[in-house]
This record gives sequence, structure tokens and C-alpha cells, in this order.
Amino acid sequence: MSNKQSVLPYLAGVCFSVLFGLSFIFSKEGLEVLDPFHLLTFRFAAAVFLLNVLRYFKLIRVELKNKRMKTLLSLSLFQPVIYFICEMIGLNKTTASEAGMMIALIPVASVILAVLVLKERPTRIQLFFVICSVFGVFFIMAMAGSVDVGDNFQGMVILLGAVFAASTYNILARKSSLHFSSIEITYVMMTVGLIVFSSISIFQHLIYGNITMFFQPLFQPQAIISILYLGFLSSVIGFFMMNYMLSKVEATKASVFSNLITVVSISAGVIILNDPFYWYHIIGGILIIVGVWGTNYFSRPQPSLLKKTVTS
Repeated sequence: MSNKQSVLPYLAGVCFSVLFGLSFIFSKEGLEVLDPFHLLTFRFAAAVFLLNVLRYFKLIRVELKNKRMKTLLSLSLFQPVIYFICEMIGLNKTTASEAGMMIALIPVASVILAVLVLKERPTRIQLFFVICSVFGVFFIMAMAGSVDVGDNFQGMVILLGAVFAASTYNILARKSSLHFSSIEITYVMMTVGLIVFSSISIFQHLIYGNITMFFQPLFQPQAIISILYLGFLSSVIGFFMMNYMLSKVEATKASVFSNLITVVSISAGVIILNDPFYWYHIIGGILIIVGVWGTNYFSRPQPSLLKKTVTS
């Protein structure tokens, strides 16, 4: 393998980590002018539009004629439907920094589910780091409740739902990947997300009697920037970058890049959005990142669930 070929997968890893890490910022910005389901509708509409453009020009190949669509639809229920519902509602009640730290638990939760569902046995040192990371989350949640930060505690509990959904997706993705390519899985996920979230959003607008204002946010630059970033860069390009790296690098090594997503989201939230940042965020964040790193670094050399780890 040439030097260029050996470096490109890691550059792709840095790229998708930054794209996913910044997605919390653009989600927070979008939520200032759109309600959660309205933003999700436009986000997935943008992603589906781009994927269909790529498909039309034969830059990607999607063939869904055979295949066990029931498995893929079940997978799509957890990701993106349940995942993004919990992420958007949770993000609306927390800071981007806190959301980034909570989402960092996905690789750790995947290991726990692998033990419970697939009966895979982690090493003792892995268990230590799993406990370390989980303790970091509960430490932040306990301290957030003690300093009266409003909806933050409730928001972090809801974000745990996103962690569970993404981890369950990791389990189901192992089965789906035997029958579908990664781009086919992405295509169906984005399409299901668009159908579900647009249905919910349209229903909400009908209930409140403002359906004629459905497309009004598209005239606001803040909404357009958030939608394009989340739909094009985070949902489509970020996913492509992640799968390119996974095709070239062992899953255990690739999963370590999830730590970078957390660091980017926390740093960007504090620097760009001026998120409040308390001393317990530092301690809890260190415990989470160390736990995620250790869980992946000391994994056994076996096919890993983390190969299919998913973010915003």
C-alpha cells in the first residue's frame, strides 16, 4: 500500500469526525427557527435529494429488488427514526456539549448489547472502561441536577434513548449488511426518515392550522445553512467518509475516531455557541472519552459491532 493510500483512510476518519461533531452546532442553530420534526423533515429531504441526484448520474448504485426489506425497515425504525427523535428532543433541552458527551456512549453501549444479545464476552479491562464511561455520564447527570440547570437533566435522559437506538442499530446492521450494501442501507434509512418525519411535521402543522407556512423557514438563511449542512455534509458525505475508512481500516481502529467527534462537539459548543461549561463537565467528559477509548483499544481481535457505529 502506498503512502497516499495508507493516509487517505485516516484523513477520511478525521473528516467525518469533524462533520459529525459539528452537526450538533448546526442542529442547535436550526432548532432556533424550526421545531424538531420540521428540521428533521428538511434535513432528510436534502439527504434524499442528494442521494437521488447521485443515483441519477450513476455515481451510486441502489438495487432493492430482492432482498429482505423487512430487516432493513426494522433497522430504519431505530436509525434514523427513534435515534433522531431522541436526539432532536434531547438536544433541544441540553447544550451541544452535553449532547456530544452523551452520544459518545454509543460505542460503549454497543459492547453492552453485544454481551446481552450476541453473548460476546468482553475482556475484564474492557468492562472496566465501560463502567468508567457510564460513570462519567451519570456523574454529569447527577451534578446537573444538583446545580439546577433546568431541562438539562431531562434532556440527557432522552439522549440516552438515542444512545440505545443507535446501539440497537449496530446489532441489526450486522444482519442487514449481509444482504445490502452500505449505500443501499443509507438510501433506505434516509427515505424512511423523510417519510416518517415529514408525516409527523405535516400532521403538526395541520393540527395548529399553519400548514400554509410549512415552507416559510426556507426563506431564512439560518434554516437553509443548517438544513444543507445536516442533509448534505453530515448525513451523506460524512457517512460516505466513514464507510470509506471502514473499508480500509480495522473497525477497532476506526471506532476510536468517535472520540474525536465528542471532542469536536464539546469544543465547538463552548467556543461557538458559548455553551455553559462547568467543572463537572470536564471530569465527566474525561471519564467518558477515556472509557470509550479503552473499550475500543482493548477489544479482542474479532468482528466488531462498532463497524456500524452511527452519529447525527
